[in-house]
Amino acid sequence: MPVAPDTKLENSWRERLRSDFESAYMAELRQFLGEQKALGKTIYPAGDEIFAALNATAFKAVKVVILGQDPYHGPGQAHGLSFSVRKGVRIPPSLQNIYKELATDVDFVRPDHGCLSEWAEQGVLLLNSVLTVEAGLAASHQSKGWEKFTDSVVSHLNVDATGIVFILWGNYAQKKGAMIDRDRHLVLQSVHPSPLSASRGFFGNHHFSKSNEYLLAQDKSAIDWELSA
Repeated sequence: MPVAPDTKLENSWRERLRSDFESAYMAELRQFLGEQKALGKTIYPAGDEIFAALNATAFKAVKVVILGQDPYHGPGQAHGLSFSVRKGVRIPPSLQNIYKELATDVDFVRPDHGCLSEWAEQGVLLLNSVLTVEAGLAASHQSKGWEKFTDSVVSHLNVDATGIVFILWGNYAQKKGAMIDRDRHLVLQSVHPSPLSASRGFFGNHHFSKSNEYLLAQDKSAIDWELSA
């Protein structure tokens, strides 16, 4: 099943989230996804990439969390990391704006791809609130149970870790991040990098340099935001 607690989920996360996998809401979510598949609907990302963000960044490795909403719903786009697309896929508008802010904030050199896996490898948890979507239908898997699951992820980080940077872009992410203890962690908020809102406060937010300043103050290594070609 696509949401079974098996070896495909990284050990530190699987242990913390075991009760979620055994819960009634997860059983309902598993049933929903199975029904959608039986109806012949295409679901993104592929089953083995649903938990890619957690698999790429173990619990103790998390230094920064960038909260997204739900996966990209176009062919070949979603691969389990928020805001990221595979190499060879056109860079989405929101990510183009993220690159623009990086260029002015930390002298970032824009690559010709949108794959952010190098960030994940350094401790940036690229977490969407909803982990699946139907092809061509944005937000189609909202309110099916994923929000409870990712709330649990955020809650574990909030309570069991210290000194994490939570980057919350847009109202949706900010509502999800309301539980975060500002005395234990740094919360950075602005409007979403979408072309509809980026000019109203995303550009110039300096979230990438502020993240590194905070991490260094916590005696943690900074994130190298540069991406290889």
